[in-house]
Amino acid sequence: MSLQTARRGRDARPRGRLIVISAPSGAGKTSLVKALLEADDGARFSISFTTRTPRHGEVDGRDYHFVSEARFEEMVVAGEFIEHARVFDNLYGTGRSQVEALTDQGYDVLLEIDWQGARQIRQTMPECLSIFILPPSTAELERRLRGRSTDSEAIIQRRLKDARDDMSHWGEFDYAVVNETFELALRDLRSVLDGAGEHLRSDAPEHRRRVSRLTT
Repeated sequence: MSLQTARRGRDARPRGRLIVISAPSGAGKTSLVKALLEADDGARFSISFTTRTPRHGEVDGRDYHFVSEARFEEMVVAGEFIEHARVFDNLYGTGRSQVEALTDQGYDVLLEIDWQGARQIRQTMPECLSIFILPPSTAELERRLRGRSTDSEAIIQRRLKDARDDMSHWGEFDYAVVNETFELALRDLRSVLDGAGEHLRSDAPEHRRRVSRLTT
């Protein structure tokens, strides 16, 4: 064995984890994931593929990989996604090769996806860690959505309807984090990733009762 090979063996990281984070629109998922990545140099973000049109300020390859619907369907047939789903009339998917390359290098990979994609991943990769982020109430969720001032009333109503459906799936996830304040939610997320979030497990009786009250 060469010295270089031995050094690689000593320095090799254990395989990284796949961490699935889902939430209804307006729950603050994107900001929390960004903060997690800034605080942890051992984590990386998996950039999704999508068929939707880029929003103002979005950059291809940084925010999303923007592709045509025809190209997306080709990738589905070729098995290039570990999950894919249609959300708000657009297709979204997580590239298999990117995730595998990062976890092989020892990085934890954060996936910011909807509950449909999360369900697919849990079925094929049950070892993944799944977290659902909730707003403190549907009233607060509506306030946050209206505060964006970017959507029409019809779109807001549709997002609220879809958000209520999304929240009904929180119990499928390993953990549930309530984003009442950004700082507390970030602390809870970090405790889950550090292995100290047993009180936030979706099957913890007291936590389950609390979250159930928020979603009814």
